[in-house]
Amino acid sequence: MKALRRQTLAKAIQLSLLLTLPGLVAAQEATPATSDTKTLDTIQVTGTRIKKAEIESQTPVQTLSRADIEKTGLTSIGDIVQELTGSGSALNTKFNSSGNFGFSPNGDGVGAGSAQVDLRNLGPKRVLVLVDGMRWVNESSASGVGAATDLNTIPLALVERIEILEDGASSLYGSDAIAGVVNIITRRNFEGGQISLNLGEYGEGDGTLTGVDLGWGKNGENSNFFVGASYVEQKKIESRTREQSRFPIPGTGLTFGSSATPDGRFVITDPNTGQTLSLAPNAGDSDPTYDPSQTGCARTDSYHCFTTADRFAFSEFNLLLTPSKRMGVFGQFRYFFNDNLQGYVKALVNRRESTNQAAPEPIFLGADAGTGNPFADNITISALNPYNPFGFDLVSVDDPNTPQNETTLVLLARRPVEGGPRRFEQKVDTQYIGAGIEGSFGNGWSWDANISSSRNEAEQTNYGSYNIFNIALALGDPAICAATPGCVPLNLFGGRGSITPDMLAWIQPIVRDRSEQKLHQVTANISGDLFDMWAGPLSFAAGYEYRKYEGSYTPDPINYVGNPPVNHYNGVPSLPTSGEYDVNEAYVEFNVPLMRDGAFGKSLDLSLAGRYSDYSTFGGQFTPKYGLRWQVADEFLLRATYAEGFRAPSIGELFGSASRADLQIDDPCLIGLDGSPATGNAANCAALGVPVGAEQTNAQISVTTGGNPDLDPETAKSFTAGMVFSPGFANDVSWSDRLDLELTFYKHEIEGAVQAIDAQTQLNLCVQTLDPTYCNGITRSSVGGINSFNNRLVNLGTIRTDGWDADVFWTLPESSIGQFKVSWQNTFVTKYEAIGAAGQVQPRTVGVEVTDSAIPEWTSNTSIDWKHGPWTAGWTMRHISELEEQCGDAAAFPVCSNPAEGTNTLEAITYHDLQVGYKFDWLKGLQLTAGANNIFDKDPPICLSCSLNGYDASTYDIPGGRYFYVRADLRF
Repeated sequence: MKALRRQTLAKAIQLSLLLTLPGLVAAQEATPATSDTKTLDTIQVTGTRIKKAEIESQTPVQTLSRADIEKTGLTSIGDIVQELTGSGSALNTKFNSSGNFGFSPNGDGVGAGSAQVDLRNLGPKRVLVLVDGMRWVNESSASGVGAATDLNTIPLALVERIEILEDGASSLYGSDAIAGVVNIITRRNFEGGQISLNLGEYGEGDGTLTGVDLGWGKNGENSNFFVGASYVEQKKIESRTREQSRFPIPGTGLTFGSSATPDGRFVITDPNTGQTLSLAPNAGDSDPTYDPSQTGCARTDSYHCFTTADRFAFSEFNLLLTPSKRMGVFGQFRYFFNDNLQGYVKALVNRRESTNQAAPEPIFLGADAGTGNPFADNITISALNPYNPFGFDLVSVDDPNTPQNETTLVLLARRPVEGGPRRFEQKVDTQYIGAGIEGSFGNGWSWDANISSSRNEAEQTNYGSYNIFNIALALGDPAICAATPGCVPLNLFGGRGSITPDMLAWIQPIVRDRSEQKLHQVTANISGDLFDMWAGPLSFAAGYEYRKYEGSYTPDPINYVGNPPVNHYNGVPSLPTSGEYDVNEAYVEFNVPLMRDGAFGKSLDLSLAGRYSDYSTFGGQFTPKYGLRWQVADEFLLRATYAEGFRAPSIGELFGSASRADLQIDDPCLIGLDGSPATGNAANCAALGVPVGAEQTNAQISVTTGGNPDLDPETAKSFTAGMVFSPGFANDVSWSDRLDLELTFYKHEIEGAVQAIDAQTQLNLCVQTLDPTYCNGITRSSVGGINSFNNRLVNLGTIRTDGWDADVFWTLPESSIGQFKVSWQNTFVTKYEAIGAAGQVQPRTVGVEVTDSAIPEWTSNTSIDWKHGPWTAGWTMRHISELEEQCGDAAAFPVCSNPAEGTNTLEAITYHDLQVGYKFDWLKGLQLTAGANNIFDKDPPICLSCSLNGYDASTYDIPGGRYFYVRADLRF
């Protein structure tokens, strides 16, 4: 951080050099611009602040028009953008996240119900989302303080087009634009009314979607306005309705089911015999008896030895598609004072209601519980508890007061189905208001000043979790429980149905969490031509921006009862987060014409930009950008950009308090869930306190995460180079109206990336090396299982990625059978590597499935569109290349395609979508559209390493199967 401050003066000098560039260039002026230079309409595109049509193709910008959006049949901006070939893994409504993923290390919670966008696989927090060029407030889902934008807070009905810049743009837009920019342009010049009705459903008859959009606009002599309302409701799809998602890992039965079962699992050490037993009660035995003389598995009492057949298939309680409702009202009004001055005001109110669901919450107690909560890990279950069948105290820690001074309770794992599944219901309210004035000087100069305020406020209500403090009290001394108002002794021993409503009333609270994000901003911009040079005018843009961020997360008080705070929550615990910061920024951009109609081509332009940002949290940062645009001929363009960028740590990353994530981790020191031997170095495991023969009882390990106030900003370098070729021989000929070929190479490098080392990688390195760098923060119980795992944010190291975009756009001539358009867009990722500060290589790379996400080597979208009179049709093919993952303990099953190497291949898949439409000449037009996505009914490939349902919900169409939809659009 100090180093950054020392660089402030040097960076300021760089900015001043950019500001003096016009004078330096003027000294070299040789020939005035020709008098027949055409004056084009003023235009601003994403990727430049200069409002000039000639430089529209200076950077690679992909534009989705309103027609492109409607062709997808989708109703969420997030779902639409995630289908782009350059998009990576990001949250969407197919992630049933609450209660399963816990809290991510970056302090932003799970983002339940939100839809985000990832460009170039660099993460949603490195993509800047704008609406009409102004920043949109970050997401809020009542589980943390997020660093990304929830696109479900922006109704699709207000969108005119979406511009996607897949290039570093910090010099133009500031922090967060490392991977690119998504600029959502709203509808403005609209005359008349519009009603759109949407209805969709999966072939299985579930996942029904209904939507209604209303719009009205009017263009007057001195004003225009547009108002609209939107309602979208998505019904749920349950995991149990699809064969592939009924078990934790398809094709492995109950092997990877939970050891927390409705009847309970009891791993005890009998103090009378010293024998350690892993027992499960016999089915239907509601009042079990325990015979201490039976020390093996051939038992005649109420128990049998726990086996795979006793495990619990929790997946069937999950959701493949989470239900949600989105309701929004929005509008904007613009008044033209004269030809050179106009003002506007715009506002939006939006509500998102969504639900996640998980299996009934497990209760883990004992030395091997690994929850990190002392009420669970250090519990004593009294022998006097009327339901304790074992006849002795169940003590989870070595206690000198117990016989043989040893643990008697290794693990009690009970899944109280009596309390129902966990339901997490989110309500997210978004408000936005903005105003501004725009003007021109009549000589090509334009200016604008804008102010806006926005807020996301969320509440999440959790039904189905438990109070671990009350559980411990109800299992302890009955006299103490009797003296506590409301407490009744708890029966975790009698199997399903043994927990009565009175017991549930004592241990099962309703948990309410809240979060809020605010963004206030003021901007001012000016753009125009400074003077003529030998090759044309020197164009210029400059501006100032002020932003203030505020964020807070307030979990239910059950997470921090008393002073000092003590956690009473059995679910995924967290602590409050609160913070704010502000930033002042100034930028300047030049477009320098170097050549026009010369020996080396039609034109050559140099673009230069720089932005200085002053943050209240860490100080100053300067980011430059340089670009070349070479129009070799009318039909051939070459372009290249180099940019430096940065991303300031978010409120959650800086101030996020300790929270817990329950992650799927394979402990190399323990016997696997399938009985496979431990893979770790035996001597090192012994040094870590793992007894020989120790077993992993649960694949979910609780990992503590949290923010770091000493984080520095991430810094980045981005490079793109490419060409656009529109061959003249394919223009206005018998077989082609127009043909465009585009090729772009991209490269991004991020230094000091803010993230935590992958937890599985950290554990593996700890076991391999015993290095305190990895082992500090990982502790184990007396029986060898991990009982605490600390995994905090740091400026981790380096992320590098590069690849190619290759696109073909072909418009065929209109004929007696209509007109066809072909679009073929491809992204090839040639490199992705993340390296920790200590040199450790993270597992995420190209062609590999890991941590519920993937980076396919090749993604491709091909569209064939047809129009003939009132008829339209479209065929789209979406291709994802094959991936590889580690099978882990599933290597022993046929579902693992390459057991010898312990890897599984997720085969390449191509989805086919079809759409047909007809436009009636009624009023201003009635457009009826019917379509089907995934018409060949392809299921996503089985994912063995994914956390839930055997799917990667961010890469593939979930839940699989055909999706049918119809839409009616009436204009009047």
